[in-house]
Amino acid sequence: MTQPTLVIVPYSSEWPREFERERDALLAALAPLPMHIEHIGSTSVPGMSAKPIIDIMLGAPSLADVESRMPLIEQLGYEHLPEMLQLMPDNRFFAKPASLPRRVHLHAVEYDGEFWRDHIAFRDVLRTDAKLAADYVALKSRLAVKYKLQPKRYTDAKGPFINAVVQEAQKKG
Repeated sequence: MTQPTLVIVPYSSEWPREFERERDALLAALAPLPMHIEHIGSTSVPGMSAKPIIDIMLGAPSLADVESRMPLIEQLGYEHLPEMLQLMPDNRFFAKPASLPRRVHLHAVEYDGEFWRDHIAFRDVLRTDAKLAADYVALKSRLAVKYKLQPKRYTDAKGPFINAVVQEAQKKG
């Protein structure tokens, strides 16, 4: 199957509800593992246009805890994508459904590790700074047109913007 075309769509009030359904299913399946589950990415920012994929971050005490529970995550319809380890070694990445197009990306990471802190910081800045959020939407829209069939190049091209926002957030504390 070919890669779907990247598209940025207007905000949907359904995105938070989709996140909540997935969060509740993960919490039920993985109990009693102590974990934190957050809605991240553009779909977590009220009013922000985004690719229509819900990004979820599951923070566990350790990656070993995540790895021991991978079968439970897969039973919820997630596909583990081990090839993503090269790009994100501190992240056990899953996508749902197992076939394209995807509706959910699940990033299972160590709670309060660097990946966790950076993604929460970026989300929180976008939720509180309307101008920065608008700048990010404009960038994503341009890049989605330029790299509509190249998702990795799209993601890589957003990197400098994201890194600058995270670095500034870390300075502020």
